[in-house]
Amino acid sequence: MEKIASFTIDHTRLLRGIYVSRKDYLEGGDVVTTFDIRMKEPNREPAVSQSALHTIEHLAATYLRNHPEWGSRIVYWGPMGCCTGNYLLVKGDLTSADVASLVRETFEFIVGFEGDIPGATAHDCGNYMLMNLPMAKWEARKYLVEVLENLKEENLNYPA
Repeated sequence: MEKIASFTIDHTRLLRGIYVSRKDYLEGGDVVTTFDIRMKEPNREPAVSQSALHTIEHLAATYLRNHPEWGSRIVYWGPMGCCTGNYLLVKGDLTSADVASLVRETFEFIVGFEGDIPGATAHDCGNYMLMNLPMAKWEARKYLVEVLENLKEENLNYPA
């Protein structure tokens, strides 16, 4: 079997950041851009706990799909299996810089969130007890302050 594109990225050199993972060109000319929202340096620092990542998923997906400008273009937000980040799928032929402000806003929302986690009930979620709001906020703040507020070229383009 042919190796998929995301497995060809050198994860030993990958930094935290926002990367274009792929672009899918759909029938009719529409494009969906998949972003790699990398919160951790793979294999070099501890991954995000499942409970924090699950909480981030609920908060980010809710925020993004309700965003007044971007909401209608959001296709998906969800965690990576390796627990080092998330995928964001957006309608449009976009670059990492195009969504940097949106991603920053999303993580600011998570850092400041108080109250009940959206969708964290037995009725709404398949594993609603796997939530940790304090750790989600801690991880979001770390990514926001250390990466999103100081984005550089190496945080926006995959290593060559």
